[in-house]
Amino acid sequence: MEKTATVVLKNQDARRIIGGHPWIYAGAIYKVIGEPVDGEVVNIKDSKERLIGIGFYNSKSKINVRVISYEQVTVDEEFFVKRISQALDVRKRYMNSATSFRVVNAEGDFLSGLIIDKYEDVLVLQTSSLGMDKRKNIIASALVKIFSPRTILERNDIAARKFEGLDDSSGVLYGSVNGEVNVKMNGLTLPITLPGGHKTGLYLDQQLNYLKVSEFAKDAKVLDCFSFFGGFSLNAAKAGAKQILSLEQSPDAVELGKKIAAANGFSDKISWEVVNAFDWLKANAQKMVQEKIAPEYDLIILDPPSFTRNRSAVQDALRGYKEIHLRAFKLIKPGGILATFCCSHHVTQSLFYNIIIDAALDAHVLLRRVAIYTQSPDHPVIASIPETEYLKGFAFEVIK
Repeated sequence: MEKTATVVLKNQDARRIIGGHPWIYAGAIYKVIGEPVDGEVVNIKDSKERLIGIGFYNSKSKINVRVISYEQVTVDEEFFVKRISQALDVRKRYMNSATSFRVVNAEGDFLSGLIIDKYEDVLVLQTSSLGMDKRKNIIASALVKIFSPRTILERNDIAARKFEGLDDSSGVLYGSVNGEVNVKMNGLTLPITLPGGHKTGLYLDQQLNYLKVSEFAKDAKVLDCFSFFGGFSLNAAKAGAKQILSLEQSPDAVELGKKIAAANGFSDKISWEVVNAFDWLKANAQKMVQEKIAPEYDLIILDPPSFTRNRSAVQDALRGYKEIHLRAFKLIKPGGILATFCCSHHVTQSLFYNIIIDAALDAHVLLRRVAIYTQSPDHPVIASIPETEYLKGFAFEVIK
């Protein structure tokens, strides 16, 4: 039996790892003892060579080691059964009525490089690290033990895999794909085809926010920007909105939205435009000003995709966020509600908040903050891992 290689950390870096952060970069490593194999387990020790955990090694990645346990354990099927069951307990505790949700959210569940989403009796797996990818079959076996699913799909077409030296890979790991899955969410039925859609199929991190924002929708004229399949639109319709316009530039997403709306009896309430929401907001805000048309929307929702993937692009992202808020403020009635979200990790909550206030000042509107939003509990935030917190949002009442 080969002896497990060891990675010894520099003194100042060991503290961060002991505190719960799972990423070890090359610059944090003082020395390597033995010959670690990419994708295999290594011991992790502090500068005094005391064991502080084990992790998956990958010399090809900027993250040389991903911590998998703070104890010496065997990373086998039973290990994954235990860890995934612990993650499932968190969902049962905080989302006990949900039947579709994220089961494992990588670092948020101490399984760096692994995402598992549950869509009723179908599971979708993503592995973004070499160590997890090499073990996807035993992870699938663990999932069969826990869930007895109809199907387990692999959806490994994400850009993050390239940084680990991994190629794209998608297919069936267990069972078979038989038609649509009728996802139940917030009292709605969402007929979706898997594999398909963004991420693993749907955006599950907004599940509770769909419901919370819909509290402002009764009898409202609603504008839903960057709507994807219309999660906010559908929940607004269910809550009693009188009229909804949903803007989305993906024709496929709009077709899915129309299909879901029809399945729930909301086709007459929701209209759709295949359009770039930036362009639409700019054109319609200018028209309102030029033609002196009174604002018409009672509720506007802004849920754009991430505007930045790195710190160097934050200023460009802030300009984009300011522009869409400035336009939206031109279109919303006094007394109306703006619900707005940012999913860029590098744009902090305070930066996002301040850019909204800047836009309000430029638009000459006064705001009352009425709600603060975050990601659903199936996307846990670990206090010592800031990367686990990415989604933030607010609702503001436009006073005047």
